[in-house]
Amino acid sequence: MTGNFEHKVDAKGRLFIPSTLRGELGEVFHVTISTEDCLNAYSNESWERFLDNVKSLPLSQQHKMRPFFSNASRCELDSQGRFLLSQKLRDRIGLVKDATVVGAGPFAQIWNTETFKRVDELETTTENLIEVMDMLNF
Repeated sequence: MTGNFEHKVDAKGRLFIPSTLRGELGEVFHVTISTEDCLNAYSNESWERFLDNVKSLPLSQQHKMRPFFSNASRCELDSQGRFLLSQKLRDRIGLVKDATVVGAGPFAQIWNTETFKRVDELETTTENLIEVMDMLNF
């Protein structure tokens, strides 16, 4: 998934998903916490693969995945391309009104716009881009 889209969370907590990402996420998808200060949105197919990977872990390791599941929401798009983002998840990333939806390869991310602007500024330096290109032999 690719792109960077700024939208508003409405008074009911609904967020619009751009059509370019809707096709990849699908009508039903899952949103959960991230290892960053944002939320990750996974297509239902990706979520099922994630579940299969967790099931393949030894039982002694599966509990480490609990935060991802206990904070996850199954989301469905309405006819206008919006979904309800729980208050709990909005609070977790400080999302009140301005949201940025970012394509992040195999999933999408939902950021508080101000937080994303700070992260984006740090990550789009020439030095960082060169390092990433070198890592990928691109």
